[in-house]
Amino acid sequence: MTAPSLILVGYGSRDPRVAQVSHDIRRGVLAIRPELDVHIAFVGEGQPTGLQVAAKLAKRGVEEAVVVPLLLSDAFHAHAEFPALVAQITASTGGLKVTASRPIGPEAQLLSVVDRRLRDALRARRVGELDGLVFAAVGSTDVRSNAIVTRRARQWATHHRLPCVTAFGAVSGPTAAEAVRTLRSQGRRHVAVGSWFLAPTPLFVREESAALAAGAVAVSEPLGAGPELAEVVLSRYVVAAMELVDLEGEAMAETEDAPVRHLSVVSA
Repeated sequence: MTAPSLILVGYGSRDPRVAQVSHDIRRGVLAIRPELDVHIAFVGEGQPTGLQVAAKLAKRGVEEAVVVPLLLSDAFHAHAEFPALVAQITASTGGLKVTASRPIGPEAQLLSVVDRRLRDALRARRVGELDGLVFAAVGSTDVRSNAIVTRRARQWATHHRLPCVTAFGAVSGPTAAEAVRTLRSQGRRHVAVGSWFLAPTPLFVREESAALAAGAVAVSEPLGAGPELAEVVLSRYVVAAMELVDLEGEAMAETEDAPVRHLSVVSA
C-alpha cells in the first residue's frame, strides 16, 4: 500500500499572493518527498475546498489522507473550520480514512525564518542598530494558543538579548503598532517587528503599515515557503499518518501471510 495522501489546508484570500504561499510550500514538500501525493485546499475564500480535494481522492480510490493545517498557532480546535472539514470528509466520502495533524506552528525551528526575513528587512532599510523587538502574530480566542506563541516570542527575544513585546493583531491585542509605541515610550528608538505570519494577508498588510507609521524601523515579511516550512509539514504528516496505521489489523494480516504496509512508507 502507498503512503496516505497529504492535503495542505490554509486560509484562502482574494490576494493571489496568499494562495501562492500554499502552492510554494507544496513544491517544497515534493522537493523532499517527490513520491508523495500532495494537494492544496483552502477554507474561507479560495478553491479548491478540502471537501472537493477529498472527493477527487476518493473517486481515484485513495484510501487514506492526512490534513495538515497551514496555521502558525496551535489553536486547532479554536478554528472550527478544520475539525468541521475532517468530519465532512469522513461523512461524505465513505471509504476515505482521514486524520488531521497539528498545525505547523508554533514550531520553534520557524523562528530562524523570522530572523532571516527580519535581517532582509533591516538590510533593505539600512538599519544597523536595534534596541527593541515586537513579535507580531495573528492571535486567537484560544488563550492557551496565545500563551504558546508568547513563549516562542520570549525564546526569540532571549536569543537576541533585547526587550520584546508580543502583538496579536486579530483579536486580543496589543496590535503591532501599540507594541511599537509601548517600547518607544520606554525610550527605545530602534524597534523592529518580526512577523509570525505565513502569508501577506490583509491583516498582515494592516499591521505592517500601522507599525511603520508608529515608528518601527523595519517590519519583516511573512515566513513564506522556506525549506523549514516543508520540513515541519512533513514532520506533522508523519506523526498523523501513524494514527492511520491499523496495527491490530496488520498483525492479523501477518498471520495470514498477507502483504502489509510497513511504517517506513510514511517516514520523513
